Amino acid sequence: MGSSSASAECLHALLREKEFEVVGVVTQPDRPTGRGKVLSPCALAKYAADMGLRDIIKPERVNDPEPMEKIRAWKPDVVVVVAFGQILKKPLLDLPLFGCVNCHFSLLPKYRGAAPVVAALEAGERMTGVTVMKMGVGLDDGPIMLQSFEPIYPDTTGGQLMDDLAIAGGVTLAKALRLLGANALPPEVKQDEGSATYARKLKKTDGLIDWDQPVIEIERRIRAYNPWPCCYTFLPENMRKRGTTGRVVILRARVAKLEPSWKSAAPGTVVKIDKAGPIVRCHDTALQLLEVKPEGSSCMDGGAFCRGRQLVPGETVFLKQ
Repeated sequence: MGSSSASAECLHALLREKEFEVVGVVTQPDRPTGRGKVLSPCALAKYAADMGLRDIIKPERVNDPEPMEKIRAWKPDVVVVVAFGQILKKPLLDLPLFGCVNCHFSLLPKYRGAAPVVAALEAGERMTGVTVMKMGVGLDDGPIMLQSFEPIYPDTTGGQLMDDLAIAGGVTLAKALRLLGANALPPEVKQDEGSATYARKLKKTDGLIDWDQPVIEIERRIRAYNPWPCCYTFLPENMRKRGTTGRVVILRARVAKLEPSWKSAAPGTVVKIDKAGPIVRCHDTALQLLEVKPEGSSCMDGGAFCRGRQLVPGETVFLKQ
């Protein structure tokens, strides 16, 4: 059960194992995508179909009688859940012989919930990982079967980390299921509720930059939110192209050393034009914008952005709306 490209990567790992038989796939229903709003399958459904799997169902509510009947007919030994997006109720959790197993992209009990990869990056973690756990009725609170670890580097983005964790998740999941089938898993570890933290579901508007925040928080968020929902700011009205909002998506940035002459500048002010990109005052120091995507334009490096917009140090101020 799943929906995302990470789900597809984990299915790929299971299909490589000769001792496993994938008897069915459950995904989210096809959704409208693109400007034409054409119904399209999710990443897992597309991958499963490309691999020749035909027992694919796409229920709006997986706990309803019809999908439950179908899953019961498959007689699964275990149900594997990866980024599915629906809550499994107790009758479904109890249906497989070995229960339901979830692959979660954090080191539980840290960062339960919808966006654990983003949460780890925002928090400045240097290490994260994958947890394979036995599912219960609570949110990501089941006993831990197996974990693997993944370093976070200073320039890692949310997309890069998710790709790495998806591969690690497939490997860890396959190992856990092999051990489960051989009755050789180490004893399950109960999660420490006192150490549990939660990663909220993101909205597009969460990417709006408040320049009056510490620079390290802004820089981490830019990396964490790339490729979605992406961090953004707005050009002053006099610099916007006609018919646009002046929105500028920031894809890469780095912390800049604060010079004495910048201290009096208001947060959001462009304090220096550099060949690598503009330097913007934040609450405590400054941030250099290395790669951006202005509304109506392609991605460009910070230097090209400066040349095309003729930013004026001390006068150009990025806005929050």
